[in-house]
Parts: sequence; C-alpha cells; structure tokens
Amino acid sequence: MAEEIVWRGSSSQWKNFGVYILCALFCWLIVPIFIALSRYLQTKNKIYELTTERLKITEGIFSKVTDTLELYRVKDLETRQPFLYRLAGVENVQLNTSDTSSPFIFIEAIPRTVGLADKIRNQVEIIRQQKGVREIDVE
Repeated sequence: MAEEIVWRGSSSQWKNFGVYILCALFCWLIVPIFIALSRYLQTKNKIYELTTERLKITEGIFSKVTDTLELYRVKDLETRQPFLYRLAGVENVQLNTSDTSSPFIFIEAIPRTVGLADKIRNQVEIIRQQKGVREIDVE
C-alpha cells in the first residue's frame, strides 16, 4: 500500500508574536527587522507532513533537513493551549516516542481546527494494527 499524505502544514506565526512586538518597538535600530525576518522565514520553512506511516519534519531556509518518525513509535500524545494561543485558536502538540534520536517532538502553534492530535492518534492506531506492533514498557 502506498504512503499517502494525511496533513501537511507549518506552525502559525502566532508563536513569534512576542518577538515581533519587541522588534516593532526597536525597529529604529535596524537589526530587529532582520531578527523578525529571520524568525518569520524559520517558521514558514518548517514543514510538518503527516502521512499514513510517518511524520516528516522538514526545516531550513537555504539547506533543508528532514527528520522522520515512524508513527508506530509514538507512545503518548499531549496537546497544550496557553492563554494567548487559545485566543488565537492554535495549540501545541507534543509527542513522546520510543525513538532514541528524537524521544520528544514538539509541534508548536498548529491551528486547532486542523485536529492534528486526533489525526496522529488515528494514524498511529491504524499503522500499529497493520504492522502488528504493540508498545511494551519495561522497567
């Protein structure tokens, strides 16, 4: 079965709200304009792609780096909505995984209407059933 894209997107610029306010206050120094532009480009060029089998995170402005997480490695899923994010309609999604290279994945400022946490959870369950994988905690 071919891998299909379930969702693809990037974080909201709301995560840079504080930086943008500070840069606007000190824009007469010129340097904050470049700081704001840099943060904008970093946020815009960090792409999350949820497929039926993996979560791919591609980031970089000039050089691209892609990190891949197999969905059957996801152990726990958590959503957080700080006050400003609730007002803006965005949320953070944190994945706790059994992957040694990336035990925690933090997806910041995703629009709440996307329902990313539910999509990830559903795909994790589907791929675990297909591959016959179970999560066992050994202490």
